[in-house]
Amino acid sequence: MKITIDQDKCVASGQCVVAAEQVFDQDDDGIVILLDAEPSSDQAADVRHAASVCPALAIHVEE
Repeated sequence: MKITIDQDKCVASGQCVVAAEQVFDQDDDGIVILLDAEPSSDQAADVRHAASVCPALAIHVEE
């Protein structure tokens, strides 16, 4: 699994951090920061959930 983010699309909702806090964080403005571009398989479900709840569709998951 490989994760990419589009920070320009991010609306700072923070849903990604709630869903997968070991993979995503936010900067001082609330914009998503990718902590782990290739998370382990045990984090896959959380990452997929984070991508699905992102209101801006700023998270892209490549299996």
